[in-house]
Formats: sequence, structure tokens, C-alpha cells
Amino acid sequence: MFVLKLVLKNALRHKLRTILTIVGIAVAVMSFGFLRTVVTAWSYGVEASAANRMITRASVSFIFPLPYAYRDQIARVPGVTHISYANWFQGVYKDAADFKNFFPRLAIDPDTYFDVYPEYLVPEQEMKTFRAERNSCIVGQKIAKEHGFSIGDIITIDGDIYPGRWDFVVRGIYKGRDATADETQMFFHWNYLNERIRELQPSREGDVGWYILTVNNPAEMSSVGRTIDAMYLNSRAGTKTETEREFQQGFVSMSSAIIRSLEIVSFIIIGIILLVLANTIVMAARERTTEYAVLKTIGFSPGHIIGLIGGESLLIAGIGGALGLALTFPVAGAFASMFPTFFPVFNVETITIILAALVAALAGVVAALFPTIRALRTSIAEGLRAIG
Repeated sequence: MFVLKLVLKNALRHKLRTILTIVGIAVAVMSFGFLRTVVTAWSYGVEASAANRMITRASVSFIFPLPYAYRDQIARVPGVTHISYANWFQGVYKDAADFKNFFPRLAIDPDTYFDVYPEYLVPEQEMKTFRAERNSCIVGQKIAKEHGFSIGDIITIDGDIYPGRWDFVVRGIYKGRDATADETQMFFHWNYLNERIRELQPSREGDVGWYILTVNNPAEMSSVGRTIDAMYLNSRAGTKTETEREFQQGFVSMSSAIIRSLEIVSFIIIGIILLVLANTIVMAARERTTEYAVLKTIGFSPGHIIGLIGGESLLIAGIGGALGLALTFPVAGAFASMFPTFFPVFNVETITIILAALVAALAGVVAALFPTIRALRTSIAEGLRAIG
């Protein structure tokens, strides 16, 4: 108890220096936690992938379409239980310069799409209305809140990939079954898109962006994929069938350099935390060299010296780390609100909190290591002669 009182008094002896050190650690821990959250949010789609879901796309590139005729052929492959399809539509909503107006817009098969994506929950009546109206759409709860969409509203999109003015009536708002479900998408009828394209660009009629299928047994995924791809090996539109996880990882790998850079920076921050804290503890220990010699003279053990120096270091690191963690949540929340659709799921994960806390604790231990060893090795005579 006496040592704890000394630790508190030592920490408050130079209040300004201690406060600045705590603030520096807090900012560094907050930055570490925020960057780790960006990294995990970037690859959330990989973690949210279903174990029994597969994607069939064009073998050359994802941007090339596949024929609608493939649907029934793929559905007959042994092991396939459900199949659906989708088309990337995109277009421009309001002002293209405002990133908040960007959200995925997909043309889908309304009768099967939500069977392969059961994590998207739509009220039964809304689903019934959506399926009955050709130009209707369903939007995610997150973008509905962001843009104020409600049932019956008309969303006007200026086409880019598919030219023209497109008006969609909101007939449903879906919610995610869990926190990993993407609530930032808009879905409308593929048939509506295909009918318009038949009039405007007949050569593009019947094109499907990709197929989504589920299999009965995840262990059969590799054989199902090989069977499907072998069917179209020599066709004009070859396919590549892979698990949803592999499909998502393909997108994440495109930005691997950015992710790797963020990870490196997050670990550089650990070094910054250590340097900030070590500087304070080394200065404090040097100033108290004579005091430590006096304490040794009156009978304080090496354990007491370790407790004084290490305790002060851990106290400052603990307060700074706790403050940094507390700041991480509002900063992450503010960032998520600025880019609501770029990061559909942007949550500070438990592992990030644990890592940030461990980083602060590790910095406290390592920062105290050198001054503690120096204090223990300094003899009483040398300590009494020292001038802080």
C-alpha cells in the first residue's frame, strides 16, 4: 500500500509531463485501434461468407457477363440445391461527387435471390409486393436511414453502365439477420433491366453478371466447381466457380497493398507509444537516482524499486490506454457515418480492444525495463553522488 502511494505521488510530481505523456499514449492507442478497425472492416465480407455458398463468374474477368441460359444447366449439376443470379447496375444517384450517394445497386432474380441470401430479412408483405411490381426495389435498412427512403418513395438513377433514366419504387426495406450482414444495397428486378436493354441495346439482352449457388454439402464444393467449369471450358463464355469466401478474398486482394500499409503503420504506432512512455520514465528515474539510493539505505528491497518504477510506468500506460480505447469508439463511429456504404460493417471488434490494451500494457512494461535495471545496478554510493 505504501509503495502504491509513492507511485501515485511520483506520477503527479510533474503533472504537465505526465498529462502530456498520457495524452500522447491515448492518441497513439486510439490510432492503433482505429487502423485495426479499418483493416478488419475492409475484409468483413470474407468473414461473413456462407460456408455453403458459391459464385460462378466469367473466367476472364468479373466484369464480363454470362449467358442467362447457363442458369438451368448449372441448376442440374449434382450437389447444387439453389441457384440465383445478379447483375451489377450501379448508375448515379443524385450527386456522384458525394460519396454518401454511392451504394451497390444490383439487378436480381426476385424469386430466388433471397433464398441464397437468407441473412437478408424482408417482411413477407413487402416481399410479396416487391415481386409483383416490375420497377420496384428493396433497399437495405442502413441506406434507408441514411437517405430517408421509405415505402412508396421513388429512387431515380441515371444509368452509366446501362444508359438512361431509371425510376424505382421502394417496396421493401431489408434488415440483416446479424451484425455481419450488409444493409447498404439496393435490389431490383433483373427482368426490368433486361426488358429495357432489349429496346436500347439488343446485343446485351440476356446477360447475367454472375450466378450464386448453394450446395448441400460444403465438402462437395470443389467437385461442384470443377463440374460447372468443365461444362463451359470450350464455350465463348468460360466460367470460374469458387466459394464465396474465395470470391470475396479476390476483391480484398486487389487492395492488399493498402491493407498491408495500414497494418505496418498500426505496428509503427506501437513503437511510438513505447518511445513516448520510455522518454518519460527514463527522465523520471534519472531525476530520482539519489532518492532510490536513500530508499536502499533505509532498507527498501529491489522489489520495492521495481514496483516504484514499473508501477509508475504501468499506471501512466494504463490511463493513456484506457483513454485511447474510450476515444476509439466515437472516432470509429464518426468515420462510419462519413462513409456509410464504403464500409457496410464498421465495428470495433473485441480482438481490437484486446490488442490495444495489450499494446499499452506491453509499452508500460518495456518502458520501465531499462530504467529499472539501471536503478538496481547503481550502487548506493554512486546514487548518493548522482545529480539529477
